[in-house]
Amino acid sequence: MKQCYFCTNNMNYLDYKNVEMLKRFLNPHARIMGHNRTGICSRHQRKLAMSVKHARFLGLLPYIAR
Repeated sequence: MKQCYFCTNNMNYLDYKNVEMLKRFLNPHARIMGHNRTGICSRHQRKLAMSVKHARFLGLLPYIAR
């Protein structure tokens, strides 16, 4: 079982403006990868999803990539 990236790095706040960090958890089609692929705990997976959606709304991340 993988360790949660955010728990091991003691990151309590996921910043939606940190696009490079958020891109690590998106697949090539710009979809959010599941926690079983990334190893993120459920609490941080929910925070990650909200941060990605916020960044998409502001135009920092694409909704889809071709």
